[in-house]
Amino acid sequence: MLSYNEILHRKYISLDGTPYEVVSSHIFRKQKQKPVNQTKLKNLITGKVIERSFHVRESVPEAHLESEPIIYLFTKKSAQKSEEEYWFRKKNDPKVRFQLNASVLGGALNYSKENEELTALSFDGEVIGIKIPIKVTLLVKEAPPSVKGNTAQGGTKPVVLETGLSVSAPLFIKEGDSIVVNTETGEYVERTS
Repeated sequence: MLSYNEILHRKYISLDGTPYEVVSSHIFRKQKQKPVNQTKLKNLITGKVIERSFHVRESVPEAHLESEPIIYLFTKKSAQKSEEEYWFRKKNDPKVRFQLNASVLGGALNYSKENEELTALSFDGEVIGIKIPIKVTLLVKEAPPSVKGNTAQGGTKPVVLETGLSVSAPLFIKEGDSIVVNTETGEYVERTS
């Protein structure tokens, strides 16, 4: 059980049997009242974000999420539907292949390459999300040429990465460069050698 002041950013809690991730928390006290923890919680099954206040006497159970390494295999168009199918396999057992919905993946595949290891989060035996590193290194596939002296727009240009994601990068970035991208904000961090 977590007391009201232990419900912090990036913790997983269970409310009414549903797992939530704490997106933000702020403990404050109004004049002569007792402290309150004002939080924003993301439902890990539906993705909906709610606001909830926890008072001094309240406590909630920590959600028991299991994490397991998996390998992202490929994405293909469904034959019957116009949707895409996302295929994975267990890291330790290549024969066990499975498909996940786009709603479970969120934006994880924007930063993931085929045959890359990811972490699957499971709740009650069902995969409810994918965890990726905060920073990933990706190859630049398309970058428009930079024009000398063109810094009126902040000195950045849009580049397309190997996963198809488009990010804003400095003018000196060119095709073939490897760059580090923050997966939480989707922003350029640095160029790697």
